[in-house]
This record gives sequence, C-alpha cells and structure tokens, in this order.
Amino acid sequence: MNVRDLVPWSRSADRDHSLPTWQDRASSVFTLRREMNHLFDDVFRGFPMARAWPHIEVEDSETEYRVTAELPDLEARDVEILVQDDVLILRGEKRAKTEDRNRAFSERIYGRFERRMALDGASEADIRAEFRDGGLTISIPKAVQSGQRMKRIPVNPVTH
Repeated sequence: MNVRDLVPWSRSADRDHSLPTWQDRASSVFTLRREMNHLFDDVFRGFPMARAWPHIEVEDSETEYRVTAELPDLEARDVEILVQDDVLILRGEKRAKTEDRNRAFSERIYGRFERRMALDGASEADIRAEFRDGGLTISIPKAVQSGQRMKRIPVNPVTH
C-alpha cells in the first residue's frame, strides 16, 4: 500500500480537488488500521514475549497468604524461598536434561528464575512450604496487628 493512497486529497492534476466522501475516508482509515495491525503482528511474531516464570497464584485470607507455584521438572532442592521486609522471594534454577546440539526448536524455559511478591503484614515465623509433583505451596501467616495500620493525616490550610 502506498501512503499517498491514504491522503484524502492531492495537488496533482489527475485527481479531483474535492474532499472525499465519508465512505472513502472510512475505507482509508480502516485500511490504515488493518495495515498497522499487520505490521505489529509481523514485528512481534518473531520475539518471545517476556513472561513471568514460574506461574504463581496468591490467595489472601484473613489469617494467611497461600502462594502456589508451578515448577514442573524441578525438585525441592532446586528452589530457594526467602522472606525479607514483607517480600517473598522465590528463586531457583531449571536445568535442561538434554544437550542443545540436536534441539531444533524449544518453547520450554530453562535457566535461573526469581519471583518477588510483596505481602503486606506477613509474619516471618511459622512459614511452611510443601513441594509435591512439580507444585510448590507456601503458607505465610499474617502478623497479628495491634491496631489499624492506616493513619489519617490532617490537611491544614495555609493562611497568608
């Protein structure tokens, strides 16, 4: 498609100098939109999308957080769990079991990973983690709050 085809009028002598009808304008806009969609589809088709791995779910109840992570082909020794300043840190490494020399194509993810999740009010005591059949479940109790954690700040008007 030529960009000049999208311009609603032209200074050349072979074109009518009047404005196009609304059908012509709509057709040009739709054509431009379609071409832009194709352009972006073509550009991003070759790039792997940045996805967070491993995939997790976080459940928030009144008494605890429950974090579930999918870690297929890993074992408990491949995973490290830390809690620091109300942030849960899940990290580890997934190693390939075969060598790359015969692999023509792969969508599997290998290498080191780290996920961080802010867990407001998490207690660092009594955290439990269970690893079973490629699934990791972490139970993090919430700290007992002695009062509200919200404080209202008064706004004072400034007088001149």
